[in-house]
Amino acid sequence: MSKLAPGRIRVMTWNIHGALGRNPRFDLDRVVALARRHAPDIIALQEIDSRRAREAGAGNPFDVLQQALGGHGIGAKTVTTADGDYGQALISRWPLVNTEIHDLSWPEREPRRAICTDVLTPSGPLRVVATHLGLTFRERHSQAIALLKALGSLRMPTVALGDFNDWFWAGSVRRRLAHVLPACSRHRTFPSAWPLFQLDRVFLWPPQALLGSHTDSEARSISDHLPVFADIDSAVIAAAQQGLRG
Repeated sequence: MSKLAPGRIRVMTWNIHGALGRNPRFDLDRVVALARRHAPDIIALQEIDSRRAREAGAGNPFDVLQQALGGHGIGAKTVTTADGDYGQALISRWPLVNTEIHDLSWPEREPRRAICTDVLTPSGPLRVVATHLGLTFRERHSQAIALLKALGSLRMPTVALGDFNDWFWAGSVRRRLAHVLPACSRHRTFPSAWPLFQLDRVFLWPPQALLGSHTDSEARSISDHLPVFADIDSAVIAAAQQGLRG
């Protein structure tokens, strides 16, 4: 596992495509191994599919991933059938408080959720919003408005991350979010074999807290998306908390 320099909080977002490789075959161990190499503190994962796990005779991936990667977490299951569940999760090495799951679903489209929580980092609370938005422009437009309402007026350092399915600029989700979360990662993540689109992103306020971001091309054999990692300056988070208390 890689080690972070002191004073950094690393966040990660990754659409794991049901833990199906390009073979395709279900292999959750490869997901865990790649994530651990980068030592993220807070992880947003999309397209977790326990139905695939049942077919492979494996444990529930919502539970397996949380236990392997953080210990604290919340799942947002958008599809539940007799065969299992499908959705996303937010996992953290630190406790979560004030957690809410917002329904962002658009009529007659795949259900969508946003997980909103406060992560109790050693530098103070960090507001985290994890989501997986829809495929059409109209539903993403509606979902962006809902996300902004969920964010409200920022009262603490805040990060939003996930698969935003957003590649146009005019009227885009990222253009709306940039007004309140001006720092943003910019990596091509989809399709993972030949990345063209910046679908997976990390947004942050205050902007000076973003130290850098990167991806990992080795993930192309595990999912159709590449992960995004972003490093946050914990000193800026602590200073922002002090300012709020002052």
